[in-house]
Amino acid sequence: MIALPHSTTKGPAALGVDRLCWGPAKGRAIIEDLRFSVHPGEMLAVVGPNGAGKSSLLRCLYRYQRPTSGHVRLDDEDIWSLKPRAVARRVSTVLQEPASDFGLTVAEIVELGLTPHLERFSRRDYRPVEEALALMNLTAFAARDFASLSGGEKQRVMIARALVQKPDLLILDEPTNHLDVRHQLEVLALLSALSTTVIVSLHDLALASAHADRVLVLDKGRQVQLGAPLDVLTPGTIRRTFEVEAAIDSHPATGRPRFSFHLNQTTT
Repeated sequence: MIALPHSTTKGPAALGVDRLCWGPAKGRAIIEDLRFSVHPGEMLAVVGPNGAGKSSLLRCLYRYQRPTSGHVRLDDEDIWSLKPRAVARRVSTVLQEPASDFGLTVAEIVELGLTPHLERFSRRDYRPVEEALALMNLTAFAARDFASLSGGEKQRVMIARALVQKPDLLILDEPTNHLDVRHQLEVLALLSALSTTVIVSLHDLALASAHADRVLVLDKGRQVQLGAPLDVLTPGTIRRTFEVEAAIDSHPATGRPRFSFHLNQTTT
């Protein structure tokens, strides 16, 4: 396990989701009746087709959207009963949307992760920032303007910022979208080895299967299946959820599941 930079928090969090529903005011529900738990230190991958409700679910989990009904509990406490700063000390997020740079350097962006803990760390305490930059192979970029980076480099910076926050729960929405193949594999390997609870939404079923402890499959806002990757990501589930045919075997070098997809010509 990889310890988070200079971690001082309670330890990996448990998360409970009970009858969770959310939708815009006076609109249809986007997610409905979701019920699952995430164990301390576990990595849960959330997968599903476009429009399945993955991002909406994550926004409820990190206290951005208040559920229409149901509860999200962090170590048995409803997150909406906690103060925002208390949640920020324990829950860190990496979002899909491009981050604003505000004219800051890479190191200064990463330092923002210290904000919830400023009573313990001053901005002069640079160790957590150095450790996070090193974990994400960004040490050489520390003085670079954030705006000058590629999309993939920016994503790695935002993950480093989230790590500096020393979360007990780390939530990431499609963190591999802008990364090349090598960095996709490195980031997922790092996340799966962290000494914290991780919830990550992914499009790539192979990455989810190779790195997550369990996989939650969503479709049209509803929970399809939850379980170990090989129990959940079967050809039948993939056919019904993603409307493609799948062949699954083992990678000859790693032994990890390897997926091949094709359209069913009888339904196209």
